[in-house]
Amino acid sequence: MNEVICRPGRIRWSALSHVGHVRKNNEDSFLGLTFDGKEGLYLGKAGEDTIEGHDFVFAVSDGMGGANAGEFASKIVVEKTMKLIPKSLRSRAAGMEAGFQDLFEELFLESHKALCYLGACYPECAQMGCTLSLAWITPEWLYFGHIGDSRIYYFPVKGGMKQISHDDSHVGWLLRSGKITEREARNHPRKNALQKALGAGHQFVDPQIGAIGYEVGDIFLICSDGVIDGLWDKNLLQLIREPDLEQQKASPANRIVEEALKNSGKDNTTAVVLEII
Repeated sequence: MNEVICRPGRIRWSALSHVGHVRKNNEDSFLGLTFDGKEGLYLGKAGEDTIEGHDFVFAVSDGMGGANAGEFASKIVVEKTMKLIPKSLRSRAAGMEAGFQDLFEELFLESHKALCYLGACYPECAQMGCTLSLAWITPEWLYFGHIGDSRIYYFPVKGGMKQISHDDSHVGWLLRSGKITEREARNHPRKNALQKALGAGHQFVDPQIGAIGYEVGDIFLICSDGVIDGLWDKNLLQLIREPDLEQQKASPANRIVEEALKNSGKDNTTAVVLEII
C-alpha cells in the first residue's frame, strides 16, 4: 500500500509589535507579503491563505541608532524587501531552489549599502543600523535569511523547538557552544553587543542563509529580542503548543507579545507566528 503524503495546503499568520513599557518610540518593524507571480500584496496582522500558487514573505527588523535613526533604519530595510523581492520574482525562471541564496545576499547587501549611505550623509543617521530576520515560504520550502539578534524559531509538529537563526554576538556563540546557560546569556553584560548587523558601521555583510522543508502542523516564529528578554525558551514552547484556555483567546503572536510584556517590556517587542495547516 502506497504511503499517502499530506502536502501543506494553507498558511495562517499573526503578527504584533509593541513599543514596550520604557521606550518612547518603536524601532521594530515587521512585514508580511504575498505574491502570485504578478504582483505583491501587503498582508494584515492576521490572516490565512492557500499556499499553492503563492509565495509569502515575513520579516522582523529591529533598528538601532541615536534619536529616531533606529526606527528609520528598520523601516528602510522593510521597504527594500518590498521592492527587491517582486523584482526578483519576475526575473527568476529556474525556481526559488536555484537562486534563493543569491537573492538573499543581494537583499541584505542592498539594505546594508542604503543604511551606510544615509549614515554617512546625515549626522542624525550616523551609526544607524538594524537586524533582519526574514522567511520566504514557497509551496514546499521555507527559505530564511538572518543577521543580528532577532530570531527565527522552528516548532516541528513532531515536538520540541529549535532556534534556526544564530545570534550574531559573542554571547550568542557562547550559548550555542554550550559554554553558558540561557539564564547566563540573558544576564550577560555584553548580550546586546552585535558582531554583525545591517549598517551600524559594519564593513561587511555576511547573512546566515538556509532552508527548511516543512510539513502540516509545523510552526515558525520570527521575533525581536524584546520577546527573548521577557520569555524563556520553555515559555515560548508552552505559548505556541500548549496555551491555557485564557491564552487561547488571543492569536499566537498576541499571546507571545503580551506575555513578554508582563515579564519585561524594557524593549520594543515584536512577534510574527506562521502556522502550516
